[in-house]
Amino acid sequence: MRRLDPSVTAGGEAGPARCPYCGGTNTEREHPKGPSLCRSIHYCEDCGEPFEAMA
Repeated sequence: MRRLDPSVTAGGEAGPARCPYCGGTNTEREHPKGPSLCRSIHYCEDCGEPFEAMA
């Protein structure tokens, strides 16, 4: 039986991340893992830009 990657369901910040491009908070976390374990990939619904946020 295959085990799920625990980082996919890992927690993170309590609320939405603030977009560094437009300052909006209408963001979604696309994936909990970014280029390093302390960063995650987010997407801003307001300006359409992807960005990294610190965990």
